[in-house]
Amino acid sequence: MAAPILEDWEITAALSDLTDWLIQQGLENTPVENWLDGFCNRLAAAGIPLQRVSVAMQAHHPEIGAVAFRWNRDGENEREDFQRSSETTEEYLLSPIYYLLSHKTDEIRQKLNVQNPALNFPIFDDFRELGATDYFAAKRLFLREDNAASVDPNQAEEGVVISLTTDAPDGFSDAHLDGLRQLLPPLCLTLKSAANRQMAEDITAAYMGRDASKRVLSGDIIRGSSQTISAVIWYFDLEGFTKLSETLPGTAIIDMLNDYFAVVVDVVESHGGNVLKFMGDGLLAIFDMDQIPDARRVAIGAGLELRGAFASLNEQRASDGWVTTGFTLALHAGDVLYGNIGGKTRLDFTVIGPAVNTTSRILGMCSPLDQTIVISAKVANPLLESVPELVSLGQYRLRGVRDRQELFTLD
Repeated sequence: MAAPILEDWEITAALSDLTDWLIQQGLENTPVENWLDGFCNRLAAAGIPLQRVSVAMQAHHPEIGAVAFRWNRDGENEREDFQRSSETTEEYLLSPIYYLLSHKTDEIRQKLNVQNPALNFPIFDDFRELGATDYFAAKRLFLREDNAASVDPNQAEEGVVISLTTDAPDGFSDAHLDGLRQLLPPLCLTLKSAANRQMAEDITAAYMGRDASKRVLSGDIIRGSSQTISAVIWYFDLEGFTKLSETLPGTAIIDMLNDYFAVVVDVVESHGGNVLKFMGDGLLAIFDMDQIPDARRVAIGAGLELRGAFASLNEQRASDGWVTTGFTLALHAGDVLYGNIGGKTRLDFTVIGPAVNTTSRILGMCSPLDQTIVISAKVANPLLESVPELVSLGQYRLRGVRDRQELFTLD
């Protein structure tokens, strides 16, 4: 049922209150999916007869290119993430959003209950089946003054596209659309505030890891600041990378690294670990003992899973005619300093300490011992009775490490 239509002056007063409310949502950094429902219900209460509202924005995420939030008066609200892709779907090409972005206009409006409409898109038939009578969409670009400028719909700039439908018999009135246009600046400011925060979280998580990202965004950014944590340390390395990099073209090397690193990161993160950094063909990760119950067992389980995941990936790569390789992995446990290290204007959030150095030396033992996975006694000893796959390799002196180390592998 459509919302009642109030007098124009009442709409104006209600929209003024809604502007203040929107700004407060931005100041409080309320997630879009939380405030969109309240926004649409307030619009309807102000007399603007809404049936459906969609808000679409660019995403700064390695895998997600755009995100849409949708409010439905008679159904479930939803969020849809659009994966990055080199191909443009036919559905998007034939959408009003693609048309709006690619044309020199800041808005489009089409009555849906008229013969021979000037604008028609396949999705309009879906709206008509739901009883929609009118469609309005507007784009606002965050980094441009000219919102009517055309942009590449496949490389959309920072901004927002909002679209609305109504099932009111006469559609949207001029007063309704004027009210909506009045709300676009505070709406975009609130959305930009949310987008900037989400962008910061997504980018720092992608480049620093999830845990380090949270710590940095919460204010842990002072050079030299650190804390001592107990962790299981993972040092991972691809086998034969130097030789491969000398024989394969650069694009093949990048594709290979991405394939293998994707598997490693998925395994580490699915077990609650944190990937701290990539080092050429290597990777450093930790499993925080204070955050992960039984972190030693979890880290060893991740190593076993990684072995199976590599076998599956290599089988797939071989069937596609691509080069395959193996890996080496060292596990050690101990106290590490976790925090900010670096120069005045370029910092790294990582771990340092004797335990990290020892892990590196253990990794160097994989080749001499002809083992894929080598584990220190500090990880293995507490689990010897419950993890039968653990097998001792004997005691060894490691370069730069004072005490002899008993090393283990997984049978």
